Amino acid sequence: MDFSFTPEQEALRELARRILDDHVTHQRLKAAEADPDWFDREAWRALAEARLLGVALPEDVGGSGLGFLELCLLLEQVGRAVAPVPVFPTLVLGAAAIAEFGTADQRRRWLPGVTTGEVVLTAALVETGADAPETPATAAGRDGASWRLDGVKSCVPAAHLAARVLVPARRADGTVGIFLIDPRASGVVLERQVATNREPQARLALDGARGEPLPEANVGWLVERALVGLAAMQLGVVDRALRMTAEYTVRREQFDRPIASFQAVHQRAADAYIDVEAIRLTAWQAAWRLATGRPAAAEVAVAKFWASEAAHRVVYAAQHLHGGIGVDVDYPLHRHYLWAKQIELTLGSGTRQLVRLGAELAARPPDG
Repeated sequence: MDFSFTPEQEALRELARRILDDHVTHQRLKAAEADPDWFDREAWRALAEARLLGVALPEDVGGSGLGFLELCLLLEQVGRAVAPVPVFPTLVLGAAAIAEFGTADQRRRWLPGVTTGEVVLTAALVETGADAPETPATAAGRDGASWRLDGVKSCVPAAHLAARVLVPARRADGTVGIFLIDPRASGVVLERQVATNREPQARLALDGARGEPLPEANVGWLVERALVGLAAMQLGVVDRALRMTAEYTVRREQFDRPIASFQAVHQRAADAYIDVEAIRLTAWQAAWRLATGRPAAAEVAVAKFWASEAAHRVVYAAQHLHGGIGVDVDYPLHRHYLWAKQIELTLGSGTRQLVRLGAELAARPPDG
């Protein structure tokens, strides 16, 4: 497998990096974190003007017509900058499913606004006590010509900004569909929650809320892309944390020597480097398989496992090698630790991914 990117893909990644480096500074991050919306609108607008928000959307809705791999390159840069912009919920959780499963009318109503930055979307995949998004307790029942949804979702990202929330729900016949919900409509109550990385999320209570179905939508399809999107963001988070650590240990002196020259520091940093490369290789393998239409259930679980378990080790080592300044909330590194922990636990920790992987391998027919 060739892990190199095309010149066009490299140019896209560099454009996203340059925009986020210009806009998402330490001071701008502090300002966004003090804002209840936790939203850097200038950075979001710049991504839209560069046509990056439509990177994986079809050309007929104003997108660039590229694919999931290019979207993951953008997500990597969002993680690197720890940028408070709803790229993941809008493009991965929302727009991707509408582009894949939506009607012509649904695509026309929602996707052009995504490409211009005017529309934020998200999905409600988490339920307290539910094992997986593919088996929701939230119920969808026919009510005349429309659908009525009842249930409670938790940890919905960017719900306070979203024009629509994609909600998986179980029908009376036992099948699971995805429904578009207006988060400000009757029968919908949003309760603010705050995630580990200070990101505002929402508890979404549905009591007779009206839902618009996405025809033939597949929750498993959405979850696989969500897990790999998280792995791509995690790659950006930990890669930048390790680079910050390398820069710091070269400058920081002890006993008249840079601490980077000490063997114990070498060993700790080398272990972290190996973990970052494992996240990188497994994330791109899973993203490539999804982008090319290949089966990827095992690769997705492996990618999210490394993005959970290895990322924790990397940011812990980064803080340790920084010493006391590593936990100073006025020093940038702490954000990478919080983001890494948030991504680690989103949609299942490393242990949950091993369970998914075991089930996938057990279901395969024996060789021969």
